[in-house]
This record gives sequence, structure tokens and C-alpha cells, in this order.
Amino acid sequence: MLEMSRVRAGRWEGLWSGSAEPALSVSHQEADLPGLEIVAEDAGKWRLSLPIPAELLSEGVQTFVIRLGGETVGHFTIVTGVPLEDDLRAEIDLLRAELDLLKRAFRRHCVETGA
Repeated sequence: MLEMSRVRAGRWEGLWSGSAEPALSVSHQEADLPGLEIVAEDAGKWRLSLPIPAELLSEGVQTFVIRLGGETVGHFTIVTGVPLEDDLRAEIDLLRAELDLLKRAFRRHCVETGA
């Protein structure tokens, strides 16, 4: 089980729990990435580390998938680019507006039903 995952200093790092060393792979756009290091830490804990190739980072969203024997057990995403910031802010503004609409409707429903 993948317990923790982060990107730090150009490397993806994770912590795996399991009784035996996991046969994990990390892929980007269905291509396996080389260089995954798996180091035993404590009993049943394995520290994972993978350098992220700079050539894979470009404008937009890049998703990296972690698999164990073909089954997806986790993923991490890297988002880059100035235009994307505007898109995310606009999306958050839309979500806030929808949430405000739902709150008003719920309050109105509570008043009308006497709840």
C-alpha cells in the first residue's frame, strides 16, 4: 500500500507498506520510466524514489501512474504553465459560485420545511 507520496527536488518520493519488496513501476503516457529506487527502511516499509526526467515536464498537466503487477496503486500529477493558472482560478470561481447557490437553496429549503 502506498502510504505517502511527494515531489521534492526533481524526484518523486513515496513510502510503501508491505511484507516483501514491491515490484512497482512508474509510467507516463503508458511508457515506463527508468530509475525507480526501492530501499528497505523498517520492517515492512520501503522508501521509493524516482528522478523525474525534465523532458517530460511541459505546459499543462502531466500524470505519472504507479503500478504493481499491472494494477494501478497510485499516481502523482505535476501541473505547469501560466495559462493553466488562469484556468484553475476560473474553475475555482465557478465551484465557489455553485457552492453559494447550493447553500442558498439548502437554507431556503430548511426555512420552507421548518427544519
